Amino acid sequence: MKVTVTGATGTLGAQLVELLTARGDEVTALSRNPGSAREKLGDGVRALAWSEPKSQAPPAESLAGQGAVVHLLGEPVAQRWSDDSKREIRDSRVLSTRNLVAALRDVDHAERPKVLVSQSATGWYGPRGDEPVGESEPAGGDFLALVCAEWEAEARAAEELGLRVAITRTGVVLSEDGGALEKMLPPFKLGVGGPVAGGAQYVPWIHTDDVVGGIAFALDTAGAAGPLNLTAPEPVTNRELSKTLGRVLGRPAIAPVPALAIKALYGEMAIIVTTGVRAVPRRLQDLGYSFRQGDLERALRSATGR
Repeated sequence: MKVTVTGATGTLGAQLVELLTARGDEVTALSRNPGSAREKLGDGVRALAWSEPKSQAPPAESLAGQGAVVHLLGEPVAQRWSDDSKREIRDSRVLSTRNLVAALRDVDHAERPKVLVSQSATGWYGPRGDEPVGESEPAGGDFLALVCAEWEAEARAAEELGLRVAITRTGVVLSEDGGALEKMLPPFKLGVGGPVAGGAQYVPWIHTDDVVGGIAFALDTAGAAGPLNLTAPEPVTNRELSKTLGRVLGRPAIAPVPALAIKALYGEMAIIVTTGVRAVPRRLQDLGYSFRQGDLERALRSATGR
């Protein structure tokens, strides 16, 4: 299959490109810096420039004749939120997706890709309690939920062009190279890690192997359309995650972290850590996806090299 990937040099994008090329797919990477992308991803990947995703459509040659597109662009959410950073978090997702679909619309039907897999997040659901949450639940009303709702609406506009559109609502990714785990590791390694804000909130975790595996599965599976929760089958509470991470690192994990401390450190962004959602991958499981890293302790050992 010929696959175009946006955000191909990020942690998830680079691992996805590696998986796709290893199985024989021809990958085109869209990047602000195609030279750097070629250097990072290897000579077997065609890299083309998409310099201004928020204001310009990608080049037609990156889409025409391709079988599928995977759209992973987005400003990192795990940062202190200001008005400017919130605008960038929203625009980097919503506007780039709008411009991508506009470019798909301009491709001749015979040359147009047949599949779009577009990233989203379990932030769609907003803070929830302890009931399992599947893909049919409506969007929440907080900042991230509203961003996800706009983001997904832009991607699903490609359905009007005849594409099968899969929306991957990704949970908390376990990878030492960025994301939530990277921010959790320093205090745990110092022996001062522990449950946050009481620890009762659920964490819809997933290992990077299953993020890229789930995306590849969505590319290949005809029934993979609409939202798909990319989360491990068994979400855990923050307390359980903290305890398991402490065991993996050989460090105590009993120092509670008050919600006020997290809010003082991260401001409004603290909502990601102090609240949670028990998202479960019902659609992926119904479609037959087999998780590679379904056990939390094994996944943490893999992600931390322990």
